[in-house]
Amino acid sequence: MPITMLTSPAFDQDTGSAKKAAENGAVFITDDGQPAHVLLTIEDYRKLKGSEPTILELIGMKEGGDIEFDPPRLRGPFSLPVDLT
Repeated sequence: MPITMLTSPAFDQDTGSAKKAAENGAVFITDDGQPAHVLLTIEDYRKLKGSEPTILELIGMKEGGDIEFDPPRLRGPFSLPVDLT
């Protein structure tokens, strides 16, 4: 996958060329000679992100928040006391 490097001013002047270059691989946008941003196609982004949904996506929450969780106490041979000192 080829990599394209653009300065921030060059990106600002011609975003169309940057988007076209992203079809062939990542476009790194630099600030003061250092990579600061990466432009990817949505397909490449999804490949990097992976296909596994996050837990928030799985339970249908739009954003994180407080979730009350009160699990039942274990009973039986697996409920051993724990020393946290």
